[in-house]
Amino acid sequence: MLAYLANQPQVASRRSSPKVLMMVVGAHVAAVAVLLTMKPEISQQITHSPIVVNLIRDNPPPPRPVTRPPPPRPFQQSAPAYPEREVVLPPIQPPAMGPTPALPNIGDLLQPPMPPQPRVEPQPLPTPSPPTVARLLTPASELKPPYPQAKLLTGEEATLKLRLSIDEGGRVVAVDPVGYADRVFLNAARQYLVAHWRYQPATRDGRPVASSVVVTLRFELD
Repeated sequence: MLAYLANQPQVASRRSSPKVLMMVVGAHVAAVAVLLTMKPEISQQITHSPIVVNLIRDNPPPPRPVTRPPPPRPFQQSAPAYPEREVVLPPIQPPAMGPTPALPNIGDLLQPPMPPQPRVEPQPLPTPSPPTVARLLTPASELKPPYPQAKLLTGEEATLKLRLSIDEGGRVVAVDPVGYADRVFLNAARQYLVAHWRYQPATRDGRPVASSVVVTLRFELD
């Protein structure tokens, strides 16, 4: 037998063809695609609808009525059947009240009485002194200032209305014109009044204070 097999012609081995491999792979892919398309149908056939269970609850029993015991009746005592009698009471006289005794002072009990203090009469408040105005002390012979030399040559005259500021000592510290004033006459009057005029200062509550007065000064040729 071995000799027969050795004498049999042998078919030469054939190489694998690429077309065959492609056909095999395509067959497998087609089989897998068929299986994938059939899976939802199989799952739908196997799936069953869920079982729904409804629980039925029993209604609770109605509440039992609460019975309260009746309130106790008040005890009533029947009045004895006695005949009514009118009782007349004698009038009550109030006791005679004497004078109310004076109660002792607690301060006298705690400390010895103080000797009588002398009576202090209230002193009247001092009346404030009325205010006073400044009063001129310079004599009349010294009031007239010297006539300006320039105005003597021209023969001019002037009437000046001046406001004088007076300090607490009665001195003239400022001379200001009230209205129009010639400059030459004003300077002559200012220098003389500041140097020579003196006042008794004005007062307020008895104390000297600064004040001001308005005077009229005339420059006239004789």
